[in-house]
Amino acid sequence: MEMSQYLEVFIEESKEHLQSCNEHLLELEKNPENLQIVNEIFRSAHTLKGMSATMGYEDLASLTHQMENVLDAIRNKKIVFTPEILDVIFLAVDDLDAMVESIASGGDGKRNVEAVVEKLIQIEQGNPINKTVKANEEEASTSVMESQQTSQEYDEFETTVLQQSSDQGFFTYQITVSLKKDCLLKAARVFMIFEALETLGEVIKTVPPVEELEEEKFDFEFLVTLISREPSDKIQKAILKISEVEKVVVHEFVAKASTHKETKQEIKAPEQETVEIVTPSLTEEKAEEKQTTSKVSNKTIRVNIERLDILMNLFEELVIDRGRLEQISQNLKDQELHETVERMSRITGDLQNIILNMRMVPVETVFNRFPRMVRQLARDLNKKIHLEIVGADTELDRTVIDEIGDPLVHLIRNALDHGIETPEVRKSRNKDEEGSVVLRAFHSGNHVFIELEDDGAGINKEKVLAKAINKGILTSEMAKTLTDTQIAELIFASGFSTADQISDISGRGVGLDVVKNTIESLGGSITIESQEGKGSLFSIQLPLTLSIISVMLVEIQEEKYAIPLSSIIETAIVHKDELMQAHNQTVIDFRGKVVPLLFLSDIFDVPVTKEEDAYYSIVIVRKGDKLAGLVVDGFIGQQEVVLKSLGSYLSSAYAISGATILGDGQVALIIDCNALIK
Repeated sequence: MEMSQYLEVFIEESKEHLQSCNEHLLELEKNPENLQIVNEIFRSAHTLKGMSATMGYEDLASLTHQMENVLDAIRNKKIVFTPEILDVIFLAVDDLDAMVESIASGGDGKRNVEAVVEKLIQIEQGNPINKTVKANEEEASTSVMESQQTSQEYDEFETTVLQQSSDQGFFTYQITVSLKKDCLLKAARVFMIFEALETLGEVIKTVPPVEELEEEKFDFEFLVTLISREPSDKIQKAILKISEVEKVVVHEFVAKASTHKETKQEIKAPEQETVEIVTPSLTEEKAEEKQTTSKVSNKTIRVNIERLDILMNLFEELVIDRGRLEQISQNLKDQELHETVERMSRITGDLQNIILNMRMVPVETVFNRFPRMVRQLARDLNKKIHLEIVGADTELDRTVIDEIGDPLVHLIRNALDHGIETPEVRKSRNKDEEGSVVLRAFHSGNHVFIELEDDGAGINKEKVLAKAINKGILTSEMAKTLTDTQIAELIFASGFSTADQISDISGRGVGLDVVKNTIESLGGSITIESQEGKGSLFSIQLPLTLSIISVMLVEIQEEKYAIPLSSIIETAIVHKDELMQAHNQTVIDFRGKVVPLLFLSDIFDVPVTKEEDAYYSIVIVRKGDKLAGLVVDGFIGQQEVVLKSLGSYLSSAYAISGATILGDGQVALIIDCNALIK
C-alpha cells in the first residue's frame, strides 16, 4: 500500500498532536498534581508514536516511545514530576517538531537525539521505586491473566448467546493472544486481530474490555471469546499472520451452566516477522472505527489550501463575468435577462460567502505557538510573565494568517524584552512581580483587530525623541510639535531601536519597521497607545480577506478608480465656497471636525478633460482616528471587485494597492487610503 498518499494527513495530525503536547505541558507546569493533564499528553504522544511507526519513521517513533515511558511513569506515580523533567520533555517535543518539519520539507525525519533520549532514560530508570513497582505490576498482571484464562465469566445474556450458538452448530473459542514485548503499536495490532477474527466469526467478549484494548490499557496479552464455524487451526493461522504476535492459545468449549469441554492448542509464531502496514490516522482512528456508529460521525475533511486557491481564482473570474453581464443587462434593458442576471448575482453572492468561509482559519493556529515561546523567553530574561489569550477563535483568511505570524512574534518579543520590567524593578514601582501580556483578537465590521497589551514600562518618549533626533529621523524643532501618539509611532521608523545593547530576544539592530511594512502590505494598519510606567497597546487592523473586496467606484476626469468601502465613512457634496485654508492645506468643516482635502486628480496626475464644476464630490475616508476627504469628479456606485496585483514592476506605485477588471473590460486602479493619510 502506498504511504505517500497519507503523508499530508500524517504531517497535519503530527503537528496537531505536538501542539497539544506543548499546550498541556504548560498547563502541567501550573498544576503538577493534575494527572488528567498527563493522560492527555500521554494520549497525544501515544498516537504520534503509532502514526510514526506506521509511516516508517522509526526515529520519530522511538523518541516518542521513550517520552511516552516517562509520561507513563509520571501518571502511575512511579516518578515525581519536577520542573527539570518538564524541561527535558519540552526538549523532546522540540526535537519531534524538528523531525516532523524535516518530513514536511521532503526530508527523512532523522535527527541526532541521543542527548535527549539519554536524559529520558535516566529519568525513567533513575528512581528505584520505578523498577520495583514495574516488576510487581508485571507479576500481578501475569497472575491476573492466568486466572482470566482458566476462569472466564459470562453474564446471563452472554451465556444465552453462547448456548444458542452451540445449538446451531457453532464452535465457541476462548483465544489468548500474546504480543511481542517490543511491540510499539499494540492498539493497531489489536485492531488487525479483530479485523481478522470478524471474517471468521463473531467476537462475544474480550478481557480486558474493547475500550481498554483500544487505549492500550493492557500489557501484552488479552483474551477474546469467539463463536465460529471455522476450525481452531484456521483461526490460529489467521492471527499468526499478523506481525508482532508472539503466541496464540485457543480453548474450545461448550457453553453450559457449569461444564467445560476443552481442547487446548498452543502455537508459537516463527522467528521472522511478516510485514503488515496499516493505513494512517491513523492507528487510533482505525481502532475506534466500530465506535463511530454510535457517536456523531465526523463531518469534516482536510482540503489542501492550493485547491482552495484554485477555487478562489476560478470564482474571481466568475465575479468579473458577473459584472460584465450586469452591465450588458442594464444596456439592453431586457426584463428576462435582467431577472436571470439578478438571480445569478444572488447565487454567486452566496457561493462567494461559502468560499470565503472555507478559507477562514481561526487565529488560534498562529496564537497557539506563543505560550511556549513566552515561557522560554521569560526564563531567558529572568522575568515573571503571564500571557493571556483572548478571542483565539476569531477567523481570518488563510493568506492573512500565513503572513501575520512573524510580525506578532516580533511584537511579543519586543513587549517581553523592552516592555515588561524585571521582578525587582516592578516591585520597586509597586507593581505585581509577574508582568501581564494580553493577546486578543476580535471582529469589527469587515476587519479583524489583533491587540497586544502589556502592563510594562511603556514607551519612554524622551528616549525615543533623543534617538530619533540622533538618527536624523527628525529635527529638534519638529520634535516639539509632535503629539504623544506621533512620538510613539517613531519606533516604526526604519532601523530605529531604543535598545542599549543588541540582543537575540528582540531588536538585533532592526526596528519595528518590518512589522509595519508587512501589516500594511496586507492592507492593514498598526497603531500604538502607550503610557509611560503603565504599559503599551499595539493594535493591528486587518481585512477579513484579500481577494474580493467591496468598493466605491469613482470617476476622476475620464478615469475610474475604486476606493475600498472598509475605509469609507460617507460621501458628501460641498460647494467651492465651503473650502477653507489651514496650515497651507485645503480643509472643510465636517461635522465639527477639520478634515483636510486630497485632490486625487493632482495626486495621480490625471489629464484634465472636463471643466471644473461649482461643487466637489468628496469621499470621507478614515485611517485609525485620522480623517481625510478625497476629492473626485463623480460617484459611479458600489461594486464587489476582484483585487489583482500590479506585479513586481509596478509594486512601488504610490497609493495604489492593486487593480480590478470592470464589467466593460476597463481596468480600475484600487486606491490605498492608508498610504494617502499620514
